[in-house]
Amino acid sequence: MSRNQGSQGEPWEDFHGPNLGYVLDAYEVYKQNPEEIDPEMKEWFDRYGPPKLENGGSITTSGSEAVMDASFMEKVANAVKLSENIRVYGHLFADINPLEERKEVTSFFEPAEYGLENGDLEAMPASMLCPDAPNHVHTGLDAVNHLKSMHTTSLGFEFDHVHDVEESRWLNQMVESGSIYKELSNDKRKAILEKLTHTELFEQFIHKTYVGQKRFSVEGLDAMVPMVNETVHDAVKDGTNQVFIGMAHRGRLNILANVLGKPYDLIFSEFAHSPNKELIPSEGSVGINDGWTGDVKYHLGADRSIEHDSHHATVSLANNPSHLEFVNPVVEGYTRAAQEVRDTEGFPLQDTQKALAILIHGDAAFPGQGIVAETLNLSRLKGYQTGGTVHVIANNQLGFTTESHDSRSTTYASDLAKGYEIPIVHVNADDLDACIAAMDLAYEYRRRFNKDFVIDLIGYRRFGHNEMDEPAATQPQLYDVIRNHPSARARYAEQLINEGVLSKDDAESMKQQVQERLQSAYGNVSDEKLQADVSEPPEVVEKGLTVQDTSVSYDLLKQMNDELITFPEDFNVFPKLKKILERRGKAFDDDEIDWAHAEALAFASIVSEGTPLRLTGQDSERGTFAHRHIVLHDYKDGDIYSPLHDISTADATFAVHNSPLSEASAVGFEYGYNVQSPETMVLWEAQFGDFSNSAQVLFDQFISSGRAKWGQKSGMVFLLPHGYEGQGPEHSSARLERFLQMAAENNWNVCNLSSAAQYFHILRRQAHSLENEEIRPLVLMTPKSLLRNAKVACAVKDLTDERFHPVLEEPLTGHKPDQVKRLILGSGKITVNLHEELEKKDEVPEDIHVVRLEELYPFPAEELQSIISRFSNVEEIVWVQEEPKNMGAWGYIVPSLWDLAPEGADVKYTGRRRRSSPSEGDPNVHKKDQARIIDEALTRS
Repeated sequence: MSRNQGSQGEPWEDFHGPNLGYVLDAYEVYKQNPEEIDPEMKEWFDRYGPPKLENGGSITTSGSEAVMDASFMEKVANAVKLSENIRVYGHLFADINPLEERKEVTSFFEPAEYGLENGDLEAMPASMLCPDAPNHVHTGLDAVNHLKSMHTTSLGFEFDHVHDVEESRWLNQMVESGSIYKELSNDKRKAILEKLTHTELFEQFIHKTYVGQKRFSVEGLDAMVPMVNETVHDAVKDGTNQVFIGMAHRGRLNILANVLGKPYDLIFSEFAHSPNKELIPSEGSVGINDGWTGDVKYHLGADRSIEHDSHHATVSLANNPSHLEFVNPVVEGYTRAAQEVRDTEGFPLQDTQKALAILIHGDAAFPGQGIVAETLNLSRLKGYQTGGTVHVIANNQLGFTTESHDSRSTTYASDLAKGYEIPIVHVNADDLDACIAAMDLAYEYRRRFNKDFVIDLIGYRRFGHNEMDEPAATQPQLYDVIRNHPSARARYAEQLINEGVLSKDDAESMKQQVQERLQSAYGNVSDEKLQADVSEPPEVVEKGLTVQDTSVSYDLLKQMNDELITFPEDFNVFPKLKKILERRGKAFDDDEIDWAHAEALAFASIVSEGTPLRLTGQDSERGTFAHRHIVLHDYKDGDIYSPLHDISTADATFAVHNSPLSEASAVGFEYGYNVQSPETMVLWEAQFGDFSNSAQVLFDQFISSGRAKWGQKSGMVFLLPHGYEGQGPEHSSARLERFLQMAAENNWNVCNLSSAAQYFHILRRQAHSLENEEIRPLVLMTPKSLLRNAKVACAVKDLTDERFHPVLEEPLTGHKPDQVKRLILGSGKITVNLHEELEKKDEVPEDIHVVRLEELYPFPAEELQSIISRFSNVEEIVWVQEEPKNMGAWGYIVPSLWDLAPEGADVKYTGRRRRSSPSEGDPNVHKKDQARIIDEALTRS
């Protein structure tokens, strides 16, 4: 057992509670057969004899061996079971639902249920059952009563699933010692009441002033506002630089007003659709929202600066569309980025104290939306952990009109968190002191153990889902109770008045002052209505990316290449892999730089220029197709090593992490990281491109439109393997058509490249664009079979002397422009296939010319027009693609081809017919159809 005797020489004094019960049970087995118990425990009993009980127990002595009375040992064991059951099941009888009477504690918690009488418990010391009990608890009976009182109040505790002994011990100690309740001064409690007053009256003012407008009131969960405010200020006092809050719409306006300090008149202006002289338009904004198309008021975020003892901090509420929990990983990404320092080589240095995440969830959404589980799974992973998040479930016991028994298969909304061993506290939203205590416990646990904590704040929803609903239509009995239920502010005011903290006049005066402030703010709202003009993106966005020099000198490229294939002498690279990597030295000299090689050189050059780089994805360290090998594993001792951490020219960090088998949370996290740290080049790689489907909400609601709605800038890169190779429908298409469908207002660049040099230069172009207002995401269809195709490889001079080209021309065709009748346009892998087929021909047709569109969006109209103008006799423009006609780029690109086609020239399609599935399932059928497409494209009828 490796335990030391206590300071008084007593070997048993450290055993109490459940541990003592375990020892007693073990001793009973030891007496019957010593060989059946753990050897260390046997040695302990051999050495010290039976467990000794303080102040009780019938002990008889036979020679040198002490033998405990078996009946008393049984009573002790039963008492321990009773105390442990109170800890484990006390929450079931706690007074945590403000709309229901507390459940009557059953005989399950009565001593008689365990064969005990009060006298038996009085004969035991309190420390045996409750080692952390306060001084007034002396006997075992006192301990049982104390445990019942602590575990069945307005707080219900679920810690039994926390398996770490130190954490479990600390949590129980905080509860049972009474330390969970910090002593609140009268001034502090008055401040809480004042915050509650602002919370309630703000909602009531909007309700009366802007009748019928959606606000998603917090009423019934009013305590949430002072709770969040408490933790924000605690974090700032502890030196935290940034606090990030993520939440859906319920109570959002109140958090904005009464935690982030968004001026009331500004919020009222948004309700009135009126201008406000304090608003500063940005990026073409009409004056209400950031961005140029804007968003509804209950989706918007805000920032607030806080000063405490000369320490400056920022609290931010994240923008969030009506997809509820999908903001969770985004906020975690913000937080991780704010915690890291990225200006040195190697992995970034993380300080979890620098930033804190607070996530507010809905009670129906927490168990209902899978993104919650995905995000909780990130909380302990090396590449994603943020040192613990404080979670608050805003539990109004309804999901729109659906009751809890129809929206989850669990007892509590919070039960999902048990699978991640996250402590849970249920708290009655009407008991403000208990609510503050729960929040304090969560924050202290996070600070001590750097792990997540969940508070299930149980309240109600005073009105309908969006103030235009009539809730009694679906929950008539519930709303009979709610209509007559006093508000949290009224209850807390009455409590403080009864306790002499303040007078009734003081409470009324506080209420009057808040009402006057609200009315004054309303008076600042202009009667003028905003003009309904359509807002345009700013010019810097509309004009697209400027042409940039992305070349790298030969000497620097050579130096980086040599260092990328140099390993420490004591590092044992896997022999086969070592040969593959060392081949890159020869490849550099032979002018055969393949895709992965070009990528490694691009990464090295980017960090050498001082741009931090973060790459994540499923198997991204090695690469799904065993092509990258950016992190090496010592095959003898398992150590890891990345050559990119040791290149001598590095002037910024390089972080690469294999992600969990998750797309939505991983994409959301990286997007949040990039928005918070826009100077960092952040790449997310899908194992196969179609895996991005699982993150569609993030692409639709955040990445494609975040800048237009909220002015939220991102330069994130998405690597989506795409190409038809007969592997079936699920891993052929990255759904290029979806990204093109969402393309507008230069919101991102969508590319399908055909050479390693193009990949090298577009990565470097993206890194350069992070430094200016041209920043935007980059969506890349990346190769699979082409990764090692010699036709995709490039020469060194293509890296040292070239740049990215939106359009490339096929070198084997178009040599006699006046004879070209058919112009063949395509993108990505199909154009390489066309090149390979042309190489097989004894004579290349002179009446065709192949052009590769490397950048599909923004559409390279000028470059294409310049090419088409050289071929005056073109009769037809043929778009060729692997994807079915209703997928791929055809639907997006055909209007532009009609605009560019010379007069009299036809625009035609060659590819697969319209399909419901992206591709065939049989490889032989695929080959046959692929051959047909190539043949039709290159053969004029």
